[in-house]
Amino acid sequence: MLHPVPHPAKQRGPAKRRAALLLAISTVAAGLASPVTAAPAPAPAPAAAGLRWTGCATPRYPTLQCASLRVPLDHERPAGRQISLALTRVPHTASASQGPLLVNPGGPGGSGRALAGFVASALPKDVAAQYDVIGFDPRGVGRSEPALDCGAGHFKPVRPDSVPRDAATEQANLERVRSFAESCQAKHADVLPYIGTVSAARDLEVLRTALGAPKVSYFGYSYGTYLGAVYAKLYPGRVHRLVLDSVVDPGGVWYEDNLAQDQAFDARHKAFLAWVAQYDSTYHLGTDPAGVERRWYEMREALRGVPAGGKVGPAELEDTYMPGGYYNGYWPHLAEAFAAYAVKQDPKPLVAAYERFGAVEPSAGNSYSVYTAVQCRDSAWPKDWNRWRADMWRTHAKAPFMTWNNAWYNAPCAFWPTEPLRAPDVTNTELPGALLFQATEDAATPYEGAVGMRHRLAGSALVVEEGGGNHGVALSGNKCLDEKLAAYLRTGQASDATCPAQPAPKPTTATRAVPASAGGAALHGLLGFRG
Repeated sequence: MLHPVPHPAKQRGPAKRRAALLLAISTVAAGLASPVTAAPAPAPAPAAAGLRWTGCATPRYPTLQCASLRVPLDHERPAGRQISLALTRVPHTASASQGPLLVNPGGPGGSGRALAGFVASALPKDVAAQYDVIGFDPRGVGRSEPALDCGAGHFKPVRPDSVPRDAATEQANLERVRSFAESCQAKHADVLPYIGTVSAARDLEVLRTALGAPKVSYFGYSYGTYLGAVYAKLYPGRVHRLVLDSVVDPGGVWYEDNLAQDQAFDARHKAFLAWVAQYDSTYHLGTDPAGVERRWYEMREALRGVPAGGKVGPAELEDTYMPGGYYNGYWPHLAEAFAAYAVKQDPKPLVAAYERFGAVEPSAGNSYSVYTAVQCRDSAWPKDWNRWRADMWRTHAKAPFMTWNNAWYNAPCAFWPTEPLRAPDVTNTELPGALLFQATEDAATPYEGAVGMRHRLAGSALVVEEGGGNHGVALSGNKCLDEKLAAYLRTGQASDATCPAQPAPKPTTATRAVPASAGGAALHGLLGFRG
């Protein structure tokens, strides 16, 4: 995941925290003239042949088109080895076009091909008509070639307990993550030095050239906000519109961001458990949130001895409940699985929830491989495991839900074979005004990161979903947010604003789909988890 600093939500309520941080914008924005580290000078984008678009329509997206783009593996050697990116497009239909709108679902490692059709259909028709909405699989991802896949079976259950209560458990986890890093080197040594955010951003400039567009617009979720900010830093004169939703803290890339995320996920898990307590008449787990939390950890402890269905041990349980931190539309299903196990001693719904939310599909081997390759390459990670151990135990003491699980997810970076780069400072005074969206209680990209990005992008606007806890909020059913997105894409004008969060879901049966009233089910299916 994107992630040990204290999360301010534990000290202050969301309204006070938001007010204090928005006040800080006015005082810090003036500091944009202070010295900053320059981004690496980009190599000129090589001349790219025009793209050949072919129909790849689906019943839902009848005008969808596909293409492939060749880009240099090494942008410092544009005439050297070429790799390919897989693209999709929904063409504009208006007589006057505002050009391409590149869309990215995050990750790193997320496939963006399916996002083009979703965004084009979710925007108001008059807005979508003005843009060529373009999705893409970044280098190494999905149908782009070569596609990374470092370690088959890395997430095969039952894994060692994520919390290393003894030396043997810690050693088993260390061997597992070290083996993954070594496998990546063995399989992909020729491309790993070129998998990273700066290289991916330079790919977007090749794409702009191939599209024949003087400027491009960009709409990114989660990690996609960082990719967009890096592109904008390297090529500010090529940006028409810039939308960043659920914003990565650019000051913590990536070790510190992951530690901050641990505490935010713990707070969000507590919010889920408090919601369960609110519906004791349905779930029968008690009316006291602290008591419900104790029962959840009792379930975790029981699974250490007897994994549910031979599949769900403590690590898999965390994987299953972590998606609830991204999207509260999953809460009813997760609550039913919890209640079935804890109240009825029936593990079958828990196994079903794991298979739906936590189990890693074969294709996820690719996305996780790119995730590690990008994060480990982008910036320096501690190489001394004693530093990791001390930081994780310190954070775990305050935030036990996901700290160690998240540590092992990222721990291949302690053994990564390629030398890290220095993350560019994305501070930017040359952009047209950007638009940022952020929920105050977002776990995957905590709210403070959006304020940090807002400081760095001169003239940008921050739209806050007050009290919202979902990750990825625009085009997820909040009319207030969606209207501000549409207005910005029409005119380029935006200002700071606050929108109320959508209502929390109501209990529903696990046999039903996630209710439409929860909002965002389609979007969150595309964004996935872990960034």
